[in-house]
Amino acid sequence: MPVKAKGFGAATALPASARRAGVGISVRALGHSYGDLRALDLLDLEAPAHSVLGLVGPSGCGKSTLLELIAGLRDPTRGEVALGEAASAPARLDRCAFMPQRDLLLPWLSAIDNAALALRNRGMRRGAARRQAGELFERFGLAGFERARPAELSGGMRQRIAFLRTLVAGKPVLALDEPFASLDAITRAEMQAWLAAALDADPRTVVLVTHDVEEALYLCDRVAVLSSRPGRVVEELSAPLPRAADRDEAVTDPEFVAVRERALHALREGRR
Repeated sequence: MPVKAKGFGAATALPASARRAGVGISVRALGHSYGDLRALDLLDLEAPAHSVLGLVGPSGCGKSTLLELIAGLRDPTRGEVALGEAASAPARLDRCAFMPQRDLLLPWLSAIDNAALALRNRGMRRGAARRQAGELFERFGLAGFERARPAELSGGMRQRIAFLRTLVAGKPVLALDEPFASLDAITRAEMQAWLAAALDADPRTVVLVTHDVEEALYLCDRVAVLSSRPGRVVEELSAPLPRAADRDEAVTDPEFVAVRERALHALREGRR
């Protein structure tokens, strides 16, 4: 049976060696096609340094494609995307850490070695990488599970290890592709609250793809609603601020509910 940590723990800032200055995101007249299939059409978006931008839209609207373009995993067929001054795909990739929907933990490695993979890939020795990643285990509510294999961990713990691995890469921009989609509703709500605390403790510029409008408005500063393919921005919404510290209180606030209804309306209109 997977084991669960006793609590999610308070997130605290990463060591100075793992932090970089903030980098903003600029998307200008961006379009992307796969052969004759247009995935994205003339997108314009901005995300200031240390802000969180959410992307919501119907399935197949190009959200994941846009995330890959921002992360430098591919170049657009039209327009430009830049992270600060970095406009080429290799330069964007150097500034961005990508977290896919699945945790992609290696089953033969321990939790600590999975968390340290980003550091090992940068050439750090195993012992040093373990020590640096291990400094965060207690802060991430993972203390005592350093030697556990992924199959022994709960879904929420696996996602926290995946997020820890993403953070210790030291990149100023994080691209998160539906990181909690595979979790049950209760664990997902807990992870949303935990991630909000983690980003408050160690701010990064973040782009979050999600199908969950409530999740987007809770975690993000601004939310871009995309239309059906080819994806274009049909509305941008600012999340209600300040957020209540308690997630349940935040998402039931009348102002939050009103903005959520606007987002859902924009989603319905974007499908037409």
